[in-house]
Amino acid sequence: MTAEVHVPDRLQPVLTALRDRFDWLGSAEISGHRGEVTVELPRERLVEVAEFLRDDEATRFEHLSDLSGTDYPHRPDRLCVDYHLYSFEHNVRLRLKVRVTVEDAHVATVTGVWPTADFHEREVYDFFGVRFDGHPNLIRILMPEDWQGYPLRKDYPLGGVDVDYKGVHITPPETRTYKGGWTSR
Repeated sequence: MTAEVHVPDRLQPVLTALRDRFDWLGSAEISGHRGEVTVELPRERLVEVAEFLRDDEATRFEHLSDLSGTDYPHRPDRLCVDYHLYSFEHNVRLRLKVRVTVEDAHVATVTGVWPTADFHEREVYDFFGVRFDGHPNLIRILMPEDWQGYPLRKDYPLGGVDVDYKGVHITPPETRTYKGGWTSR
């Protein structure tokens, strides 16, 4: 852990339990901002750490409140999956972060740990193209099944995309104006 990361007192037992259980965690990146702590993990360790965080008495993160994707286009491991956890018993939050490359965008599913991950993982797959190995039903959740690409990646076109399945055209962002509802000029 770097010296500048402020870890809230209530979260100290959680990090201690993690370090005691996983000796490799000493080399993991732990960051924080405004009392929120993030532990960056190698993807191979995700399920093992998730099960520990859910089951251990010192942690008891029984709630996955959110799972999100992010694209950092200037990094080689540019796709990131964040797991936002909450412990009702200890009233603390923790974020786990896993990074992958576009060429090998695979992460193990955590639906066996937190069933609510089902739809969250499908959304990250749908918008970022991260495949969750072992997921029970990894299909698009919001985009049409025949949609090409992943619209929340930073290299995806912003607008002017023909949407053939409905016969409409999405106007480029720079030509849209707001007049009580989004319209084109």
